[in-house]
Amino acid sequence: MASFLARSLLGCLALVMILAVGGLPSPGSAMGLPRPQPSLNFTIGVEGVVWCNSCRYRGYVESRDASPLRNASVLLRCRHGRRALSVWNTTNAHGYFLIQTGTQAAPFTSNNCKVYVPRSPARGCRVAVSPARKKGSPLKFRRFVTLTDGLQARYSAGRFTFAPQDRSKC
Repeated sequence: MASFLARSLLGCLALVMILAVGGLPSPGSAMGLPRPQPSLNFTIGVEGVVWCNSCRYRGYVESRDASPLRNASVLLRCRHGRRALSVWNTTNAHGYFLIQTGTQAAPFTSNNCKVYVPRSPARGCRVAVSPARKKGSPLKFRRFVTLTDGLQARYSAGRFTFAPQDRSKC
């Protein structure tokens, strides 16, 4: 009974969110998400983590055999026709990043955007394992976040993993 009520509540919340951002999805929107109203400041937020496998740097997690990479540069790149959006950020001490577009991102769908970590900040951990260096990571929708000045679609870019070329030189 409790799970039925939870599913019903989630369904009602989803319907409220769809109506709040401007009705039912348009045929051109990605993943069935509606296009926001022009007056709504619709932004994108992307989060993820950057790791170094097999090296024991600060914050090493034994169960993953990996260390978080701090100060890694991360790029959110969106392209649609002649329009483009690039937003940079860096990882914190735990390897976590959150990139938020400060401006209207309505022209872009999640299929138009990828996240890149061009290189590792650690000299001993330079080999891009996942995803490949120039391939980038697609966005996976997680949730809507209400901001004071609009609405943000929050996505996950997943994990970025680097490894040493020679484990003895971590």
